[in-house]
Amino acid sequence: MLASPPRRIVFAREGGEHLPITLDSMGYNPDQEKVSRPDGYYVYHWLQTASGEGIIHFEDKKLTLSEGSGILLLPGTPHRYEALSSQNWCTYYLTFGGSSSRHILESAGMHRNSFYRWENESPLTVMLQDMLDRHDAAADMFSLGVSTDAYRFLLTLNKYGHLHNNTSISRNVDKLQPLLKWMDSHYGDPSIGLYDLASQLDVSGRHLNSLFLQTFGLSPYAYFVRLRIRKSKELLVSKPAMTVKTISQLVGFRDVSHFVATFRKQSGTTPDQFRRLH
Repeated sequence: MLASPPRRIVFAREGGEHLPITLDSMGYNPDQEKVSRPDGYYVYHWLQTASGEGIIHFEDKKLTLSEGSGILLLPGTPHRYEALSSQNWCTYYLTFGGSSSRHILESAGMHRNSFYRWENESPLTVMLQDMLDRHDAAADMFSLGVSTDAYRFLLTLNKYGHLHNNTSISRNVDKLQPLLKWMDSHYGDPSIGLYDLASQLDVSGRHLNSLFLQTFGLSPYAYFVRLRIRKSKELLVSKPAMTVKTISQLVGFRDVSHFVATFRKQSGTTPDQFRRLH
């Protein structure tokens, strides 16, 4: 399958000065190049990972940006970032300003350089792609549509993004990355327990539990169950002929009734209702 081409929209500044938030640019980069800005960017800068991994340096911090995470940088913040490995690092970005942008961000508690994470099913996962699709060929001469989208994006980030500004939490995320990847390829094994999870990082179960609670607010096993439910949703949508019982087995549940009860508790619907809705 061919990689998606890079996409970039730069918005005219004329006519948008009176708006509370104005978009400067947004885009998608399927092969993010190395960037260094010793003087920072002149407006607010949002960068998130679509796939792959990158590393960003700012404020004497070094953070890994993996899928389901992003960084909000204030104007003038020196920073640099690059891909973490030889594989492509695909990113979305958004830059914005406006007469009331600072006040809006401060009111929402988003007035610092901030690192965010979110669940895969969060609207944040596809929101910038949807914005790009909507505005690629739009003739928005008064910038009203993009201003509204920028404001909606910030509200969505504030609602669904889990803020991780604490340096120790950011370090925890890096420590946990090998285990999170391992979980993503072993979620179908119903025999996995806390000992198996802890052994992947060569730590005790108690220490692993502490790391997960501090980082995600969940126990390791609760996080693993959420991952299984997320994978089941993907199968329910992509494999319409596959039975709920088969899906429950593929995502690591021994008993289909336990799977249905867990799915309902986490999603508010049964697997069959979710499939009909989607």
